[in-house]
Amino acid sequence: MSKRKSSPATQRGGISASHSDPSTGLRRIRSTTVICVRRNGSVAMAADGQVTLGETVIKHSARKIRRLYQDKILAGFAGSTADAFSLFSRFEAKLEQYAGNLGRSAVELAKEWRTDKMLRNLEALLVVSDPHQTFLLSGSGDVIEPDEGIATIGSGGSYALAAARALMENTQLSAREIAEKSLHIAGQICIYTNEQITLEELHA
Repeated sequence: MSKRKSSPATQRGGISASHSDPSTGLRRIRSTTVICVRRNGSVAMAADGQVTLGETVIKHSARKIRRLYQDKILAGFAGSTADAFSLFSRFEAKLEQYAGNLGRSAVELAKEWRTDKMLRNLEALLVVSDPHQTFLLSGSGDVIEPDEGIATIGSGGSYALAAARALMENTQLSAREIAEKSLHIAGQICIYTNEQITLEELHA
């Protein structure tokens, strides 16, 4: 599987989403933060519920994660909600095409996302996972398989990633507990992240 080069920060498992547009002055909707943790044959994905337009919080309980492909794969997004739903649909089609092969589906979606004229304008980041693999996808064609079984996206991703790594190294908490605690910490620090958490979990 070929992967594009990425910065050290993204290789360690986190990508931030920024959707301001200084060229137009338009306010963009921010929808963040998502964390995915794999441990001991389980994967947990958690997301906060806040959606922000400019400096205004317009929703507290948005759902940013979903189950795909017969509930065998988890997917979460940061960025534009409408764009993310479009990408979810395309990713699920790839999963059907490649019989649930997560890695192949992620690579093929990233290729399409990077080269398709319409898709190139979509503003979202995706994290997709099953109990065995996790991938971060971006519109620049990046397909990143993070180290340590932890992946984060969104404006609060760096805070959640730091918390999750500390908990992974120093506790015996489950994937679910690490995801929840890390997102709570991010919500206490990042102004674009709240503590109304949605969580999904799969077991091998």
